[in-house]
Amino acid sequence: MKIWPDQKPYYSANQYYRQIFGDKVYKISLDIGCTCPTREGTKGAGGCTFCSARGSGDFAIAGPMSIREKIDSAIQMVARKNSSGKYIAYLQSFTNTYGPVKMLVPVYEEILSDERVVGLSIGTRPDCLSNKMVKELGRLSEFKHVWIELGLQTIHQKTAELFHRRYDLPVYEDAVARLNQVNVPIIVHLIVGLMGETYDDFMATVDYIATQPISGIKLSMLHILKDSPLYEEYLEKPFPLLDESTYIKWVAEAITRMPQNIVIHRVTGDGNHKNLAAPKWSAYKRHVLNELHNYMIKNGMFQGLNHKGT
Repeated sequence: MKIWPDQKPYYSANQYYRQIFGDKVYKISLDIGCTCPTREGTKGAGGCTFCSARGSGDFAIAGPMSIREKIDSAIQMVARKNSSGKYIAYLQSFTNTYGPVKMLVPVYEEILSDERVVGLSIGTRPDCLSNKMVKELGRLSEFKHVWIELGLQTIHQKTAELFHRRYDLPVYEDAVARLNQVNVPIIVHLIVGLMGETYDDFMATVDYIATQPISGIKLSMLHILKDSPLYEEYLEKPFPLLDESTYIKWVAEAITRMPQNIVIHRVTGDGNHKNLAAPKWSAYKRHVLNELHNYMIKNGMFQGLNHKGT
């Protein structure tokens, strides 16, 4: 049984950031006004069906404020919990490399120039990373830490078509290869319990990701949000969602299949409670985290236990 220094049976984001920065750091979520190609017509309208009206960045600081004001506002929300004074800016809402490079890069530079910001994590899609943008990201990463977060969700094209992802797996693989060439670490988002996917389907995605040259993963339950296109589909034709115990079992097994160098940044999500239609249990993040931890310890499970490369 392997336990990491922060007492978790997996390589957590907390442990990872402490190794890099020597302290606990907090993420502050910012909305810089981007949209997505599946929203504004390039590849469709309405976005990925599970995504909220705010691009799944419901807690991001948005509105007609300067970058400095947004950072100030975000820090005020968590400053009393953060003794280190170090923050990672997280561009969470929508697709944050979707737009002219000459307009977006100065925004990244302004964020990184803030003395309180020690790194920048950019949420985006692999089909929105031009060669020019990748080159700029590599340049910025020499100044401060930069991560790219890719919304892959699943390797199964049939499922991807159901939620309107609008790109194929080779597009993701190409983006990963080019980001690795400029040494920008990658965090991949996966959704557990996608419509129609079985345990074997999910584990196929997990086993694939375990072979990828990436830095970390984020796992979350499929949420049915009231302001998402999926909500209307769910009301019209409900489909089964994972219960809490099944979710915990799937995630625990997924973690055991990950190599020990991949950071587990998230093991559950916590959407806006007022906006969450189902599953209701997923609103209680702390409870889910505790149950996952207890389940893994009780069953002697830890990251890397079932990784095929170990």
